[in-house]
Amino acid sequence: MNSQEQPQPKINITKSSDYRENYSNSVQVRVSVWDFFLAFGLVHQDAPDTVSIQNLQGIYLSPQQAKALLGLLQQNFSGYESAFGEIKLDPRLTPQGPVH
Repeated sequence: MNSQEQPQPKINITKSSDYRENYSNSVQVRVSVWDFFLAFGLVHQDAPDTVSIQNLQGIYLSPQQAKALLGLLQQNFSGYESAFGEIKLDPRLTPQGPVH
């Protein structure tokens, strides 16, 4: 080991008393100079011309943590698609418009 390298710290992961897991089929993203905000929710098609989104949880991430998440997601999508094939998106669901 190089004398300038520090050993990696041991990481202990625990669940808080209010920890919960949910399913989400919708995420909206807002960006500011200070953080990224991800709002997770459920999409319901109430009628052929009406879609409702019920937001369940909002999470703020620092830009650094958001970029780290992006890297982890890219790595995991690559492995998933190698194992199971390409994930195809509905072109109607492609993000459009300004970022708020």
